[in-house]
Amino acid sequence: MKAVWEKVFEYASMPVHGSLSRKLRKGIRVQINEGKIYSEATLFLGEEYVRISEEEGQGEAINTYVDWNKVESVRTYSEQEEAGRKRK
Repeated sequence: MKAVWEKVFEYASMPVHGSLSRKLRKGIRVQINEGKIYSEATLFLGEEYVRISEEEGQGEAINTYVDWNKVESVRTYSEQEEAGRKRK
């Protein structure tokens, strides 16, 4: 399943120039295993883990590490396009 989760994360993010990290695309939020929803995080897709980096409050950096083998679900959230919202 790792390959599937990698594709989901790649869809939801874009490469950060000059690094192996990926920044979430504008308007995209990600949730892993029904946990916290990340909206302005940077992802690092390692061989054995995913690192989610985010900033909180007064410049505090928070890194969360998730073992690929422990990823059971990934949910993405995005705004629905205007044309798709109102169907008649």
